Amino acid sequence: MKIFQNKNGKWVIDFTCKGRRIRRVIGTSKREAEAAAAAIKADIIRDKYGFAKPKKQILFEKFAKEYYELHSKQNKRSWMRDRASIRNLLRFFKGKTLNSITPDLIERYKAKRKDEVSPASVNRELACLKNMFTKAIEWGKVDKNPVKKVKLFREQNIKEKILTNEEARKLIEVANSHLKPILIVALNTGMRKREILNLKWKNINFSKGYIFIEDSKSGRSRKIPMNNLVYKTLKSLKNESGFVFYNPETKKPIQDVKRAFGTACKKAGIIGLRFHDLRHTAATKMIEAGVDLVTASKILGHASIQMTMRYAHPTPENMKRAVEKLENIFLNNNGSTSLKRDDKFELFFSFFQN
Repeated sequence: MKIFQNKNGKWVIDFTCKGRRIRRVIGTSKREAEAAAAAIKADIIRDKYGFAKPKKQILFEKFAKEYYELHSKQNKRSWMRDRASIRNLLRFFKGKTLNSITPDLIERYKAKRKDEVSPASVNRELACLKNMFTKAIEWGKVDKNPVKKVKLFREQNIKEKILTNEEARKLIEVANSHLKPILIVALNTGMRKREILNLKWKNINFSKGYIFIEDSKSGRSRKIPMNNLVYKTLKSLKNESGFVFYNPETKKPIQDVKRAFGTACKKAGIIGLRFHDLRHTAATKMIEAGVDLVTASKILGHASIQMTMRYAHPTPENMKRAVEKLENIFLNNNGSTSLKRDDKFELFFSFFQN
């Protein structure tokens, strides 16, 4: 490291660090330049032996907001998915600093979330967390990405099972008294399991006939109309806690219904059914009944109509009903048509060309 005075009378420090030549103009005092050189040498030595000056401690929730506003929302088409992932990550990592989030802590998050959602959903959240740390490194907030040492779950392409009407009725019939109302709500609203189990009485408006979801996975609140079955089912329940479905001993919401659900499936003779398939069943039945995609999407709380389109299965029966509706355009009031056969088909095809 060299210290010299340039032609302008300024003192300069000249040194090489990690293969890069660096020059710093310090000032007019040699003593000041020497002190600066000593400080630089100390920093280089600390860095070389793993004693680099620690970075400022940043809370996860503070960086999450910064990441969402400056990167995700500005640059990613999937920013709404990131928003949902961040909401779930915050429930676990809020209050922790970025540097305190270690691979073993992330493994604990994995284990907890696996009991709540599918492996694929956990992997999407971990991918978001990994990208957050990548940006944190780029922005000089941290030095390492702990998610790189965490393995993702192996994803199985599980085929969604859609219940027949008979299977749905049978499942409700054999369910125990605690599970039965939960199944009725799930199959008649398409609500997510967590939304049902966290449902509060204050969010049920019996006078106007709707359920208000304030903590949705997509980050948007929504109102779900209650049909008569859901209305009567919820009205019949005792209101002894702030939560609709709660543990009688703790008065806190039920955490899961895995065991009771498995027993009900076994009694009903239904194999390979997941609770989330009840949501798929409700969505599919709505579409099959002729509910438009926009309405179905709002009820289900999907971030986009594209997600709802997965349930619009073009069965032969639905396709036949569709073309029969087109024929009604050309029928007279008495059910007959004044068009000749050739004219009918010509008009039919011109309908699609316009």
